[in-house]
Amino acid sequence: MQAVPKNDKRLIRSWSMYDWANSAYNLVITSTIFPAYYTAITTTAAHGDEVTFFGMKVINTALSNFTLALAYLIMAVCLPFISSYADVQGRKKQIMMFFTYFGALACMGLFFFKLETLEMGIILFGLAAMGYIGGVLFNNSYLPEIASPAYQDKVSAQGFAYGYVGCVTLQIICLVFILKPEWFGITDSSFAPRLSFLLVGLWWAGFSAIPFRALPRNQRSDVRASKSLRRTVILEFRIVLRKIKKMERIRRFLPAYFFYAAGVQTVMIVAAAFGAKELQLENSKLIITILLIQLVAILGAFLMSRLSAVFGNIKVLIAVVLVWVGICIVAFYIHSEIQFYMLACVVGLVMGGIQSLSRSTYSKFLPENIRDTTSFFSFYDVTEKLAIVMGLISFALIEQLTHNIRFSALFLSIFFIIGCSLLGRLLRFNKAMTV
Repeated sequence: MQAVPKNDKRLIRSWSMYDWANSAYNLVITSTIFPAYYTAITTTAAHGDEVTFFGMKVINTALSNFTLALAYLIMAVCLPFISSYADVQGRKKQIMMFFTYFGALACMGLFFFKLETLEMGIILFGLAAMGYIGGVLFNNSYLPEIASPAYQDKVSAQGFAYGYVGCVTLQIICLVFILKPEWFGITDSSFAPRLSFLLVGLWWAGFSAIPFRALPRNQRSDVRASKSLRRTVILEFRIVLRKIKKMERIRRFLPAYFFYAAGVQTVMIVAAAFGAKELQLENSKLIITILLIQLVAILGAFLMSRLSAVFGNIKVLIAVVLVWVGICIVAFYIHSEIQFYMLACVVGLVMGGIQSLSRSTYSKFLPENIRDTTSFFSFYDVTEKLAIVMGLISFALIEQLTHNIRFSALFLSIFFIIGCSLLGRLLRFNKAMTV
């Protein structure tokens, strides 16, 4: 098996390129062009914002949120066992490649998504999310392998920065087709957005080749294989679960992360739909706003890394989560474009920081030189995915019941308040902690 050099700049750059590659999905499909296109084609004069999905009538944005929630739930159930299998068999990179190409192909399939193919489009939308989720888990699990604890905040921030730059680059390319279709002789208004989905798949699969060439295969775990691979995988899962139960800081951190991640991830997913529905912003303005968020997030990721070195990770996380509480409350009251843009800048600043710092904080809580990093990180990723399920379902249900997306946004503040409280308990538990 290949030895993994820690703090090797070339390897870290290659690892960061996976964020560059897959963040295009997160921006174009989850946050900007797909939500704008989806909302536009599913809002009709005859039926308003209601669509018929396999015979069921449902609000369009609620349907997309339920779909994402189901995708995240399926992956949350499966990931611990998939990651245990990867550690037992030493196939982390191969499975990471499988999820990457699976998700990329699903994005390419969205090129054929129109209102008359709603069911197919929604299914591909969910499958693309599953590919993204799987790839992120395995990419995250490399962090403690390629960087020592002292460098993990910086390396995690670099990965997110690469991701933001990469997705913005592709987004600009897509915007050229959407805003200036006449330059390319495009007459079908749906063609440019659908072309964007195709480009996401190609970008994701193409740039992922860089980390796939550089990242090493993982060593098999120390679990002794039995005659049944299923039993071996279950044994690996139980061993890691038993270890995590004994790690007090992780046991206290994950519940806090669960609640504030529910709020963060849901805001990122529904921001475009909120702007479109409540402020009637044009698609071009929404996309430019999300681009602004990504650019500010680059600054946020590095800023939080610097602040954590001075004040400690947990204190900085508490401060950032409190800012998120304010964001949810302000979102309930905004009524103008300029207010939306100002709020978007604040979201970008804390979005990059909280994602980067959460990943590195968990990584620094893990014992050094562990082999089964994939299994350990699966608990982090499953916590996030279950949080997203809860966040999206809560958001969708409240909108479905009240027909007012503002109440959904306000409700998210409860998740942040609970998360902040649990982070406070973690800080009091170990005032001498160095992270």
